Amino acid sequence: MRDADPTGRVDTVLIVEDDPTLLRGLKDNFEDEGYRVRTAADGLAAMTALEIGQPDLVILDIMLPKINGYEVCRRIRERNSDVPIIMLTAKGQEPDIVLGLNLGADDYVTKPFSIAELLARSRAFLRRRHLRDRSTYRFGECELDLPSHRLTRGGSEIELTPKEFGVLCLLVRQSGRAFTRDEILSAVWGDDLIVTRRSVDRCINTLRGKIESDPAKPALIRTVRDIGYRFELPET
Repeated sequence: MRDADPTGRVDTVLIVEDDPTLLRGLKDNFEDEGYRVRTAADGLAAMTALEIGQPDLVILDIMLPKINGYEVCRRIRERNSDVPIIMLTAKGQEPDIVLGLNLGADDYVTKPFSIAELLARSRAFLRRRHLRDRSTYRFGECELDLPSHRLTRGGSEIELTPKEFGVLCLLVRQSGRAFTRDEILSAVWGDDLIVTRRSVDRCINTLRGKIESDPAKPALIRTVRDIGYRFELPET
């Protein structure tokens, strides 16, 4: 069962899928969880649904008629919308996944998938969205205070470089989202032409040494194979 929104509001999920059987199954399962569900069977219908009102979460198939899922994702982000997007794809190839993430998708699920897993990921994204405006985050022994640019662990302050703080802030504020190395580079290093993707890996390794209980087996900053990194904010 979905987590209750503290305001009592019911979250709306837009499901975009051209397979009618799968679309019906997803709709029934999300409604059973207590969500309000809108559906679209092609990309054009999805854009029409978005004109009616922004949902709280979008479940988006990639291979859609009329307008494909990549283009729908791009148009959503073009509007500066921060709605979480989980892409559904039958393609497990890295370029397809990376393209979706670079266009603004927050996560992906490869078909065939477990509905229980999709519901769990959806709950996590919605819960995190409700908490996104927090200024302080706690994870493990650590506390990250955004206004003061301060990280403490066990009550002691941990020194961070500006780039380390930028990466940690990016990942923590959008915990659960898989970021590519290029996205992290763009967000934190900007137009610096000297840095490479290895700069991201080195920064992540240093951060793990500062916040993880066991840096060799990271529980907070997870590696997403062939893609990049994702921060897992512990349940509170």
